Formats: sequence, structure tokens, C-alpha cells
Amino acid sequence: MGHGPAVKLGKDYASSYKTTLGIRMFIVYTIVYAIFVGINSVNPAMMETIVLGQTLAVVYGFGLIFLAFVMAIVYNHFCTAAEARMNK
Repeated sequence: MGHGPAVKLGKDYASSYKTTLGIRMFIVYTIVYAIFVGINSVNPAMMETIVLGQTLAVVYGFGLIFLAFVMAIVYNHFCTAAEARMNK
């Protein structure tokens, strides 16, 4: 039973676009996360503030997870479109 032949990979003309987009999204996420760490370092009592029925720490933490998920979907969407456009 084996598998079929391997896919022949050519040059990815969208790689520089994907790299740039990934780096920019990484910087945005790093800044948002650094603010979270900064608040915890400078004013940890602020994280005890109640927001949306939970502490700010919980809301911010889930927000970071949600942001990462949304950014992954956005990255996939734009990279797929760039590959379709540039790798014809």
C-alpha cells in the first residue's frame, strides 16, 4: 500500500511577504504581551480589578489566547491569498 509520489516543491515567491507579515504580527503580539507583563511587574494589584465579571488578569490572559488564535487565522488567510496570487 504505500503513498503516492512526493509533491515537487518549486520556488515560493510569496515567502518574503509571509515572512514580513509574520514578523509584524509577532511584534504586535509581543507588545501586547509586554504590556501584560509590565502591568504585572509594576502594578500587580491592578490585575485584581474586576472586568466583565472576572479579574483583569483572567480577562487579559484569555484575551491573549484569543488574540493569538485570531492572528493565526488572519495570517493563514493572507498567506494563502498571497501564495495563490504570486505562485502562479
